[in-house]
Amino acid sequence: MPNELLWLLFMLVDLFMVLVMFRFFGKEGLFAVVVMSSIICNIQVIKLVNMFGFVATLGNIVYASNFFATDLLSEYYGKKAARKGVLLGFSMLLVTTIWMQFAIAFKPSPEDFSQEHLKAIFSILPRITFASLTAYLLSQLHDVWAFHFWKDKTKGKHLWLRNNASTMVSQLIDTFVFTFLAFFGVVDKTTFWSILWTTYFFKWIVAAVDTPFMYLSKLIYKKITHQDTLS
Repeated sequence: MPNELLWLLFMLVDLFMVLVMFRFFGKEGLFAVVVMSSIICNIQVIKLVNMFGFVATLGNIVYASNFFATDLLSEYYGKKAARKGVLLGFSMLLVTTIWMQFAIAFKPSPEDFSQEHLKAIFSILPRITFASLTAYLLSQLHDVWAFHFWKDKTKGKHLWLRNNASTMVSQLIDTFVFTFLAFFGVVDKTTFWSILWTTYFFKWIVAAVDTPFMYLSKLIYKKITHQDTLS
């Protein structure tokens, strides 16, 4: 299967699975999605693939679903719950990073076959780690603020506007902060801008595609609240 088709399929499956977690586990399911996607996207991002004529990193889809999950938290459970989700994701990403540094620091047994693979995935440069954590926290907190800003401005109308306006700007902040902190001065300017705009391009697509999923979530929320009323 071509990478482009696989990428589109992965995007739809990923957004659908966020709704599945929301449907069966409610707010807690969305917290789990934020934590899981924060960790998984930072593992996937080390893989480079060719798509649509660009060299791109994986992780963009899973990371974009993080914004989708926090928007769902904002819409149905309020700003406080969304910020809690952001801080949970940040904390667990930091904890995972620390845990895995201990794991690869252990001297492996002669029979071990995984050490070099774990080092390749989880060995980190301080600059990349700092860039990732900073970009995550700034962009996610902005996303929560912007979502509620547009919700207040439109008096709760135009769900598509607050969903896209908050996410697309937040993802631009995330992409710029990470790319600047991680690569500025390390690569030439042409490569720097290429990494920045291609990364944002793929995130932008996911942000646009998640809009109908956002409207579908309203039906799911009605079912959840109806079941809570009956119980």
